[in-house]
Amino acid sequence: MKINTKVFGEIEIADDKIIHFPSGIIGFPDLTDFALVHDEEKGIGAIHWMQSIQEPAFAMPVMDPLLVRPNYNPQVDDELLKPIGELVPDELLVLVTVTVPADLTKMSVNLRGPIIINAAEKKACQVIIDGDDYAVKFPIYDILNAKKAGE
Repeated sequence: MKINTKVFGEIEIADDKIIHFPSGIIGFPDLTDFALVHDEEKGIGAIHWMQSIQEPAFAMPVMDPLLVRPNYNPQVDDELLKPIGELVPDELLVLVTVTVPADLTKMSVNLRGPIIINAAEKKACQVIIDGDDYAVKFPIYDILNAKKAGE
């Protein structure tokens, strides 16, 4: 299928690349189908996009939380993961949303609201982690710059 997106212009998304969120995402319960899009022009970098299929103007920047917090291992209630099927560790993908404000030095990720993807089933959910172990606005600008510089 072809969709005309705000971020990437017209792109083609294969049906088998669509990830279904049975309950939508936090704040957007009606948006249930997404594709994980990589910015080909900038190469495969740290930030990718969850592009909505239903709303082409909506795309969320996401990234692997282990890139900025290597010990990231939130405890998620199994009940919250039931809608996305049986999880096999090799088929599990965890992403976090990225906030990119005008002042890039204030870039952050939401470690408290990860997106859990069952790659085998092409189903996903976004959950809220209890407790204070993970920040909603975890600053990443300096971490990404250090990685880029090879530190």
